[in-house]
Amino acid sequence: MTNAADSDLARLRAIVREFVDERDWDQFHTPKNLASALSVEAAELLEHFQWLQSGRAEELGAGKLNEVRHEMADVLVYLVRLADKLDVDLFAAVEEKMVLNRAKYPAELVRGDMRKYDEYKK
Repeated sequence: MTNAADSDLARLRAIVREFVDERDWDQFHTPKNLASALSVEAAELLEHFQWLQSGRAEELGAGKLNEVRHEMADVLVYLVRLADKLDVDLFAAVEEKMVLNRAKYPAELVRGDMRKYDEYKK
C-alpha cells in the first residue's frame, strides 16, 4: 500500500497531540478513558440515525449531515489518540485485519450475503 495514508494518519496524530498538549490533557488520556470516550462518541454518532429509515445523506439533510461529520471526527480523534497512547499503527492494523477478514469472509462464498462468518458452510 501507499505511504500517503500512513502519512495522513501521522498528521492526524500530530494534530491531536498538539491540541491535547496545549490543554495539558495527556494526564487524563489513559487507554481506558480514551476507549470509554470513543464509545460515547460512537453512540452520539448513532443517535443521529435513530428512527431514520436508511440514514442516507438526503434523509439526514445538510444540517444533520454536518453534525454527523463532527461526530465522525470525534470518533476518529479518540481512535487516533488511543492508538497513539498504545503505540498502535492503525494503518498496519487495518491491513492486518483485512487479511483476517478475507480469510473469514471469502468473496466467492459470501458475495451479496450479510450473515456472520460462522453461519456459512465451508
